[in-house]
Amino acid sequence: MKGVIVSEYTSQNTIDEMMALPIRKNVVELVTTPVSYTLDARADSPYVVTMDFGIKKNILDALRKLGCKVTVVPAKTSAEEILALKPDGIFLSNGPGDPKDVPNVIREVQKLIGQRPIFGICLGHQILALAMGANTYKLKFGHRGSNQPVKNLETGKVAITAQNHGYAIDAKSLQGLPIKITHISLNDGTIEGFRHTSLPITSVQYHPEAAPGPNDSVHLFDEFIFNMKRFKA
Repeated sequence: MKGVIVSEYTSQNTIDEMMALPIRKNVVELVTTPVSYTLDARADSPYVVTMDFGIKKNILDALRKLGCKVTVVPAKTSAEEILALKPDGIFLSNGPGDPKDVPNVIREVQKLIGQRPIFGICLGHQILALAMGANTYKLKFGHRGSNQPVKNLETGKVAITAQNHGYAIDAKSLQGLPIKITHISLNDGTIEGFRHTSLPITSVQYHPEAAPGPNDSVHLFDEFIFNMKRFKA
């Protein structure tokens, strides 16, 4: 929904002109880091390259608490540049907007599939699905807040999750793709997580680092660490 914030003295003509402006596409470029930076750790630490689509600092903190060395790169970074850093794993971050507004990013992520373990959250989850051939759509009502129930289809357990997104993966578009749905929303049945059927690739729509449970979903980061270690071995 569009809106503007103006003073009480603003003319209606000015308000109409502002409301007529199109909603900006590709807002990721406004929030991604302009340059790469590294958060160091021990020499033997798992090395994660993070594609920054508007990453929350708490996600970086979560990776570092697990002993990871993390390099954060701009969203426009190519797959070749990422692989040249020789990471153990690749993380696709959260961020704003429609995932289809970043087709160049989707193409680069597509090149990374099968090269390293990948873990995506929120926008990164949607971008990863598009890179694997799935489709996304705009929700009639976005998921907002820290009390969203999500069911793990592999364990049967329900987690209380924090969410903030307006798009979702189209379940019908997964037919024929090497994707297994792992989590669903108990509010509307939408996809909240998936994994590749043969590659070490996982993603979730919600924010496991936000700790609304508070520890319901921390195992997702542990799984990413396990995938990196197994892949490296």
